[in-house]
Amino acid sequence: QVEKRLELVKQVSHSTHKKLTACLQGQQGVDADKRSKKLPLTTLAQCLMEGSAVLGDDSLLGKMLRLCGEAEDKLAQELIHFELQVERDVIEPLFVLAEVEIPNIQKQRKHLAKLVLDMDSSRTRWQQSVKSSGLGSNLQPSGAKADALREEMEEAANRVEICRDQLSADMYNFVAKEVDYANYFQTLIEVQAEYHRKSLALLQNVLPQIKAQQEAWMEKPSFGKPLEEHLAVSGREIAFPVEACVTMLLECGMQEEGLFRVAPSASKLKKLKAALDCCVVDVQEYSADPHAIAGALKSYLRELPEPLMTFELYEEWIQASNIPEQEKRLQALWSACEKLPKANYNNIRYLIKFLAKLTEYQDTNKMTPSNVAIVLGPNLLWPQADGNMTEMMTTVSLQIVGIIEPLIQHADWFFPGDIEFNVTGNYGSPMHVNHNANYSSMPSPDMDHTDRRQHDQARRPLSVATDNMMLEFYKKDGMGVRVMDTSWVARRGTSGVRKASSTPPAAQPPAPPADLPTTPHSPIPEQSPDISASPSPLPTSFGFPPGAER
Repeated sequence: QVEKRLELVKQVSHSTHKKLTACLQGQQGVDADKRSKKLPLTTLAQCLMEGSAVLGDDSLLGKMLRLCGEAEDKLAQELIHFELQVERDVIEPLFVLAEVEIPNIQKQRKHLAKLVLDMDSSRTRWQQSVKSSGLGSNLQPSGAKADALREEMEEAANRVEICRDQLSADMYNFVAKEVDYANYFQTLIEVQAEYHRKSLALLQNVLPQIKAQQEAWMEKPSFGKPLEEHLAVSGREIAFPVEACVTMLLECGMQEEGLFRVAPSASKLKKLKAALDCCVVDVQEYSADPHAIAGALKSYLRELPEPLMTFELYEEWIQASNIPEQEKRLQALWSACEKLPKANYNNIRYLIKFLAKLTEYQDTNKMTPSNVAIVLGPNLLWPQADGNMTEMMTTVSLQIVGIIEPLIQHADWFFPGDIEFNVTGNYGSPMHVNHNANYSSMPSPDMDHTDRRQHDQARRPLSVATDNMMLEFYKKDGMGVRVMDTSWVARRGTSGVRKASSTPPAAQPPAPPADLPTTPHSPIPEQSPDISASPSPLPTSFGFPPGAER
């Protein structure tokens, strides 16, 4: 039984030794220094450190390469120590077992077989000599030759006995040492565990440093990132893309017809978004293309992981828009506004105030509160569940318009007080100097219509690209959703007529909570009582007169 196990154990030990040796990354049998030079991890660490020296610590990549290079070098040293220990405690003992100890036992077994043959041969010769002497079997042969044959036979038998005893001892020792042989594999696992523990400790020590460098680096992209994360990193209250786009539009885009509805050049939009991600904007370059600025603002809002008006309050916004009574509807919208997180509240307040200012120029830019709500609403609020985008736009977007339009119409009631749009002061008017003479002066909403017409004649032609998909949705009725009045004709005329629509009515909704600021005037602006009762007829071509169709 032991002989059979010897051969099996030899085969297993040999194959294990061979595969284990192949796992070593360093050169076997050399010292630590020579092994380190040819280790792949060491080569990687050198490459990272060289890259760090080229880029320098002034760049984030340079810092990352240096930290990672140092970590990889330490990992390489741990790997070298691990491989040396495995080689000493596992690989070499397995080699001795498979190539020395077991073969020696097998050689001893073959030697015993040879001695047995010699002993048998000696006994045969002695027996033949007995027969040739003619003596009986009970008598011992005499003479020198017979004595020599007998001594040879006895000596051979003695050698066989000694060899058999030695072989038995070796085999018993092999069986007894099986625990030691099994311990080689336990040692392998223990050494591996220790190596991985030390490597993990190294990585856990360097990881906070890497994260700290990342967090300390201010030039982080803002598109597609959570609002709170961007504000925390940049130390701002208003998101950088929002402030940059709003302040540039205040300088150059308030009278641009179809702002937020006309599609910009795709290449210009892509370039501006990339510039905003780097927090570097050439204000003078983009002041001649307000549609690109508006498109970048819409893209930022749409690419937020969570809408500015939050998923958590989505159902509350929708329920508020479905309230038929105007006063209760506005009060419900106001209540939802107050529940917004501080960061979201500050940014939606900033944005709504700007949109309200934009609609003051609706006679020129054709962007009434309803039109603005149609093109911007789906970028401010959308449902969390993924679904068919077209179906979502046709059903939910109509309700969202019913949320955004009142916010714009009554911005001063929802968000009382004045607001400074150029918070950081980085986007001043000196940068916008007579670009194509289109915005050399910004007419007031109270400008006389003759002067406004003269100003409009100097404006460049409008781009023909429009949000036709949204336009088609709002041409349809019978969807079971209240369609907002998009007519701009009813709001034309002097500024006094338009401002009259914002005067507070006699009726007031339930008073806001006592701990929230209230405005001295009555909170509900005047509105036609039948607006919520029946859809108003949609005007021709999205609220534009026939002559303004493109």
